[in-house]
Amino acid sequence: MKNIILFLALFTFMTACTDMNKKSSITSESVEKVINELSSRDSLNKPSIEKSVKQVAKLWQETDGTNEDFVQFCLGNYISDPTEKEQTFLKISEYLESIHGNFNEMSLRLQRNVHEPTGPLLNIDEQFAAYNPATHLSDDLYANKIAFLIVLNFPELSLNEKEALGNDRLAWAYARLGDMFTSRIPAELQQAYSTALSDADIYITNYNIFAGHLLNKEGEKIFPESMVLLSHWNLRDEIKANYNKGNEGLEKQQTIYEVMQRVISQEIPKEVINSGDYEWNPFANIVFQSDKQVMGTPENTIRYQKMLNNFKALQAIDKYTGNTYIERNFSEDMEISVEDAEALFHHFLSSPELKRVGKIIEERLGRNLQAFDIWYDGFKARSNLNEEKLSEQTRKLYPNAKAMEKQLPAILLKLGFTPERAAYLAEKIAVDAARGSGHAWGGQMKGQKAHLRTRIPSEGMDYKGYNIATHELGHNVEQTISLYDVDYYMLNGVPNTAFTEALAFVFQKRDLELLGIKNDDPEKEKLDVLDKTWHLFEIAGVSMLDIAVWKWLYANPNATAEQLRDATLRLSKEIWNEYFAPVFGIEDQTILAIYSHMISYPLYLSAYAFGQIIEFQLEQYLTGKDFAKEVDRIFRIGRLTPNQWMLEATGEPLSAEPLLKAVSAITSCHE
Repeated sequence: MKNIILFLALFTFMTACTDMNKKSSITSESVEKVINELSSRDSLNKPSIEKSVKQVAKLWQETDGTNEDFVQFCLGNYISDPTEKEQTFLKISEYLESIHGNFNEMSLRLQRNVHEPTGPLLNIDEQFAAYNPATHLSDDLYANKIAFLIVLNFPELSLNEKEALGNDRLAWAYARLGDMFTSRIPAELQQAYSTALSDADIYITNYNIFAGHLLNKEGEKIFPESMVLLSHWNLRDEIKANYNKGNEGLEKQQTIYEVMQRVISQEIPKEVINSGDYEWNPFANIVFQSDKQVMGTPENTIRYQKMLNNFKALQAIDKYTGNTYIERNFSEDMEISVEDAEALFHHFLSSPELKRVGKIIEERLGRNLQAFDIWYDGFKARSNLNEEKLSEQTRKLYPNAKAMEKQLPAILLKLGFTPERAAYLAEKIAVDAARGSGHAWGGQMKGQKAHLRTRIPSEGMDYKGYNIATHELGHNVEQTISLYDVDYYMLNGVPNTAFTEALAFVFQKRDLELLGIKNDDPEKEKLDVLDKTWHLFEIAGVSMLDIAVWKWLYANPNATAEQLRDATLRLSKEIWNEYFAPVFGIEDQTILAIYSHMISYPLYLSAYAFGQIIEFQLEQYLTGKDFAKEVDRIFRIGRLTPNQWMLEATGEPLSAEPLLKAVSAITSCHE
């Protein structure tokens, strides 16, 4: 599952101001005057001086002072002495850690009731969860000139300039400080996005399907009475769990697929969302209560209105940054252009190897592929295990959150950490039951714990919850090491969300091993490559749809939710027909649009696709090495650019070619 991004997404917009109409009034003469004066004092750094002074001038507004005030501020606050500059940087880092950490703690507490099953979710819970306490922080930092001091001495660097820094850790830390103040976004727009994002998150968190009340084509119940599945995560996982159950499993998969299609099209009746008061036949889309058919009310366009609300909130910010949200998400946040992302995904999705893998899956299934087989899970060791027996084991081990938290040191020991290191990490991680599917929420200052959240029913943690928990533990270990053990606070974290997903996948892969279940299959390495290839096939396609929908939104900014729904259905069919129909032999499928991330986590899905690519490279590198020791080293690299991080972690640049080469070797032998 995802790494929690709500707080981090909001903090991305901490460059705010309160007046939407203020413009810079600094003249070119004033800028040149400052550049010339500072360059005469510090001639060796003239290019950097030019960059920083022009950035300050761009951000300076009338309320910040006159042209003369601007000149005097720059001349009085530029730091030329390297020792003083480093000391100033360390002080700023200390203060920012305190600010970030305390705002993080406030957000964690304000959103606790929407993320944890603390009781009925009330309107007041949703209102406080939508409140962003950091909204006016940048107003204050610009008003007291701290933001300008940072920009003047630690200017923003381009991607090429960053990658030229090499192994200079202090220079990298300076560069990350320079990323903080690059535009001034109105506080009211920041809060509007906070509200839209929280509203969408709450909508998705409560989008449960009571599977025990689903009916098959014949009108019969086929799922356990108590089964409740969150869309889309648990629906997808239930499809995965039924690949070793013959015709009974196939019937369950087909039923869930019908549910998914109704969710995507919004034909799903409102009455059956997060409710067990009705029986529902998704094939005929008929609702029953007490064995009597009742009139259901289609959800219609609510799902797409939530997505549209996020788009409107983010689009309103565009003119204050000079870029669209698509550009900000990729070129600025991920530091990979959307064009490069699409090119990489297209190259992979167009590979002839995918059709060969599809044939292997058909042979293993003994039938033609169906659309939901994008989630085929039969290459994994657990696909041949009884999930209910796995759940029996996990329920005994982890009857509640506290039981898992108590076992964290033992889990880390099994992964190869020393007793001292396992205890060090475990004491910095808390485990909570999740209202939704689960997530990891990291600390933002030393002394704070990372939070591991997964769904834990009253009877204990089932295997689905446990599998998610091992993924979130990967996030938590990364969050802890890259906060507590990185050399500079401004380098805490990883390059982008794709990297934290990759690191979490590395842990999740070892879930059965942690239960004492070993895979002695001599073909396990081959099966692992096939599994990763198929998984990337699915998520790269979903990512392409996510990008296509956002491009459509920017081309149609006045669209209604109904038009967005129709466009999403059309685009999902187009992408399916281009990349998946040649493999599956069926056309016009909309299944790629089921992902809940598209609604509540704008443009997040590409992080998973890149995460799969990164994970494969990491796993190749980790083979034969001390896992815990290497994890400790790699997690300390911190927030460099993607390519620099990969070079330092594995010695190779970021690329999908290693995976394509590995699967080609397997499929060519299969033929």
